[in-house]
Amino acid sequence: MPKPRLDAALRYRFSNRFSSAVAAALMAGTTAMACVTGTAIASTGASTGASIGADPAEPGHPAAAAAQRVPALTYGQDVSNYQPDHDWAASPAQFGIIKASEGTAFRDKAFARHWAELGKKGIVRGAYHYGHPRNNPIAEAEHFLSVVNSQPAKPGDLLVLDLETTNGRSVAEVNAWAKAWLSHVEARTGTKPLFYSGWHFADTYGAGLQDYPLWVAHYSKPKGQVAPPADWKSWTIHQYSDRPIDQNVSALTPDQLRSLGRPA
Repeated sequence: MPKPRLDAALRYRFSNRFSSAVAAALMAGTTAMACVTGTAIASTGASTGASIGADPAEPGHPAAAAAQRVPALTYGQDVSNYQPDHDWAASPAQFGIIKASEGTAFRDKAFARHWAELGKKGIVRGAYHYGHPRNNPIAEAEHFLSVVNSQPAKPGDLLVLDLETTNGRSVAEVNAWAKAWLSHVEARTGTKPLFYSGWHFADTYGAGLQDYPLWVAHYSKPKGQVAPPADWKSWTIHQYSDRPIDQNVSALTPDQLRSLGRPA
């Protein structure tokens, strides 16, 4: 706010001595204020651990502290019969998810090999079913379980519904189909399956599925930097690329991922 001007007549009444005194007082006040301000700035710098010109790489700098708070991401891969000879022993993945079945009759020919290789490697493993809403959801769920249960199971094995197609069904029909499949597998195994889909598909058809852990594909977002779609508050796995193989990250540790799998 600008300071009001003194009336000219009033200024003429001031004696030179009084004017000098005022000027001296003002100068003293300005100097004092400068000292106080400088002290406040120094004090602020000390309280935050930052100083003007500080290197952001220094441990005490806020930027460095923020970087330290970014959670580590767990890397994983997923494959199907299109990668029948994938070398899991050489893979850096900390979790692997493989296709088991599709529809009401398809069995992935590479499932048994992948499942056994993941078992030998000892990392978190999971099996997924590719769903078709044109079929009965219970029939598809039972087909998936028959394929998965034909192989040895371990506590912590993940179960997944992969839903990417509508088969011409409406939003309400696809949503109801997904809920029926997921709830049936949960009832039969005591495990909440993960729900996998592309971000836009999940956002359109995934209303009310937020209780099921989300595995979301979004290739235009950097790994681990995707907002959850629909009613989900968070994502469990982000598939961020399909080259040269489907690549994923999880915000959870391997042990936390196992906690979402089959009980002991």
